[in-house]
Amino acid sequence: MKRPLLALALAAAVPFAASAAEGVSYNYVEAGYAATNLSDGLPDADGYAARASIAFHPNFHVFGDYSNQEFDNTGIDADQWRVGLGYNHEISPRADLLTRIAYEKVDFGSLGDADGWSVEAGARGALTHNLEGYALAGYEDGDQVDGDFYGRLGATVKFNRNWGVNGDVKFSDGDTAWFVGPRFTW
Repeated sequence: MKRPLLALALAAAVPFAASAAEGVSYNYVEAGYAATNLSDGLPDADGYAARASIAFHPNFHVFGDYSNQEFDNTGIDADQWRVGLGYNHEISPRADLLTRIAYEKVDFGSLGDADGWSVEAGARGALTHNLEGYALAGYEDGDQVDGDFYGRLGATVKFNRNWGVNGDVKFSDGDTAWFVGPRFTW
């Protein structure tokens, strides 16, 4: 009786047995400069951001982002955050297929707030021993957003095993949001 149960447990665990690609870690924290260039004559914004990701399984991680940006010449600022769950699956020794889903919220203070969700999928991998990159396609929707597709590109230059600089650009419907800052990886 115990052997069939053990065999069934091992068979159920096989899809989850893969781990992150070599040179790619889903355990990091970063902070830095964030900016958003808006279309349609709206003012641009800039400020600071912090991001983190923690792997709790070889294929799963939780992540969160926070940014505070002030719109140019307005005195209005926006607090934006998202929290979500990611899944990575090794597709080669140095690359992962990456999918993520998140809850998102933006607060404009007395002007109101908006919330919604996003999903993104793409690839992330170690391009060289000190350069990692990713390309993701996503979709976001919410109470103030009528469904929008976007693309996200990013890269991390690694100075050593733990420290590097990360850059990220998100393109959506004429708007561009970007981030650059130091990353600590473990």
